[in-house]
Order: sequence, then C-alpha cells, then structure tokens
Amino acid sequence: MTPQFNIPMDRPHIGDEEKQAVMRVLDSGHLPQGPVVKEFEDRFAELCQTKHAIATSSGTTALTTALMASGVEPNEEVIIPPFSFVATATSVLSARAKPVFVDIEPDTFNIDPTKIEDAITDRTKAIMPVHLYGHPADMSAIQAIADKHNLALIEDAAQAHGAEIDGQPVGGWGMAGFSLYASKNMMSGEGGMVTTNDDDFAEKARMVRNHGMHQRYYHEIVGFNFRLTDVMAAIGVEQSKRLTEWNAQRRANAQYYNAHLEGVTVPQVRDGYTSAWHQYTITLPEGYDRDALKQELNTRGIGAQVYYPLPIHCQPMLRDQRPTCETTCHHGFNRECPDLPVTINLTYRVLSLPVNPFITTDERDYIVETVNMLITEMA
Repeated sequence: MTPQFNIPMDRPHIGDEEKQAVMRVLDSGHLPQGPVVKEFEDRFAELCQTKHAIATSSGTTALTTALMASGVEPNEEVIIPPFSFVATATSVLSARAKPVFVDIEPDTFNIDPTKIEDAITDRTKAIMPVHLYGHPADMSAIQAIADKHNLALIEDAAQAHGAEIDGQPVGGWGMAGFSLYASKNMMSGEGGMVTTNDDDFAEKARMVRNHGMHQRYYHEIVGFNFRLTDVMAAIGVEQSKRLTEWNAQRRANAQYYNAHLEGVTVPQVRDGYTSAWHQYTITLPEGYDRDALKQELNTRGIGAQVYYPLPIHCQPMLRDQRPTCETTCHHGFNRECPDLPVTINLTYRVLSLPVNPFITTDERDYIVETVNMLITEMA
C-alpha cells in the first residue's frame, strides 16, 4: 500500500536565512566559538529572560556543565525522573554523581513533587526535573523542596524552548540545560545552552565548557571542550527569530488534535502553564497494543514514535546499579526494577504523533482520521 501522505515526526527547517548566516561565518574565516556564539547566547538569554546563556556542544554537555558548575561532587546524588531521554542520567554519571529516580505524574509525565522528599538523603546534592515533551514540571513545588533542603535546582529543559509558567519562561528557576539538536523546536544542528541568573554559576559554567580556564592556559578547575562553533551558532541565531511563531503553530496543531481525537487520553496543559509542544503524546487505554498501532500508523505514512520505550532505570547500562524491590521488572532483566509504577505503566501506553509546525491542514486531518479509525478497530 502506498501511503497517502508521508508525515515525519520532525521537519528541521533550513531556510535561506540559515544558509546565508552559515556562509557569512565560513567567509569570515572564524569557525570556532566566537562573536556569533556570543550573539546567539545573548538572544537565547533574552528568550529565557535570564541574565546568562552559555552555549555548549550538545544538550547533554549543557546538563553536565550545569551539574559540575553547581558543585556536584563524585558519588553525590541527583534526583531525576526515569521517564526521559537517557542523557538526563548520563549527564549525572558524567559528573561522576549517582542518579536517583523518582516516579512521575500520570498527566504531565513529569517528576512528581510529592515523591521527591522521600528520595532525599544526606548525599543528595541536586534535583533535576525534566520538562518532558515541552510541558513544564511543577517548578514552584520543586523549588520549595530544593530551598528547604539546600539543594541545587537544575532544569532539564532540552525539549522546552519557549515553555512558560505564569508567564515566566523555563530556564530561570536555578540553572537549566537546553538541547539544540536538529529535532528540537529551535536548533543549531547540534548544540546546547545553559541558562542562569547567577553570576558565579555562569562564570563556572563558562570555565567547565572551556577546559577549566578563566585565563588562557591557566586551568583552575576540571573542564572539557564543550564549546559550540560559530557555524552552528549562526543557524541558531536565525532559528531563534522564529521560535515564537513555530511554537504557536505547534500549539494550534495540539489543540486541533485534542478537539478531534477519540478513544485515547490526550495531553492537557495545566492552568497557567504554556507548553512548547515538543511532542504530542497520547495515552492509550489499558490493554491496547501500542506497538501494533504505531506500526500501522507508520505503514500508513504517519511517523508516530514512542518516547521512550525503555525507562532509564531499566537501561542495560544501569543494570548493576539498580536496587531490588518487590515490583518485578517488565523488561526481562535478572534484577528487579525500582518501584516506579507510573513510569512502568505509561511506558507501554504512550505514543507520540507528529506535531511539528510544518504539518499541513490536510496532513493534520489525515492523522486524526487514521488514529480514530484504528483505535475503533482495536477496541
């Protein structure tokens, strides 16, 4: 069967503006981190309403930079959700710290603040909530917990460019790490950004991303080459000019889906929150064959995807670090999974549909009609 449409999850936009900006950098002969990176940082800080934005080579290195700059030491603990891309955990491991997993809320897919304090020990150094799929975590509640226990607060905002809580953009509660990978709401092909309002933290972050240097060839702390190039930053500068427009279209697509999809739980945005709608993720009823639905949608030209089919705490790399509990692991490992029931349940029920800003009206209608038809057939 030849599908009527071919609708991918992501359609990275590279227009004439991006091409011309890259050519200007190439013609300048200055390719490493330089004035264009600085321009990009200034624009990003303005978008996030923060004093500082520090560009890095990826979203993962942005989070690692934030953790190290916040003073996380080897073997200290960082509280994170298990329902996220693996970089949430590997950034903690890169800082030589230990990820501690706390379950998520079923409606937002974000870390559940009511369960955080039970995970705090005398080795806990930081809390790193994820704004998953573009919906902000409950930052007011999490901030209160961090302040009460004197913990660093680092937002994993990799998917949340332009998301807000009561008009305040994410990225300014403590420290934050954004991704600029090609699939994100705005991108530079590859790259990341750390944001903060703290001057001391910003200075440490700049040192971490540049071999621990404040003065050239004088290495005061352990650092790395996490720098972004002017070539990548040139793309990001142009992308940043259209983030608001693109997010508005994502929101319109999501609202259309919410109004027309049937038989599934559609994602909602909490009062006072603005989602970036990086992904539009439905939850299937119990007992539905999610993977079969995904495969059928793919066959029909709809690039539905599962984010994420295996929770971080069940990943093979952490097999020897997982504690045991009474909940049998669903993934066939010898050890048992930590007791994270909401995460385990949703892992088998979530499915993301294309919501990128370049979907046409006809494609949007086709997605709704096809999902509704298949859901009815599977009932």
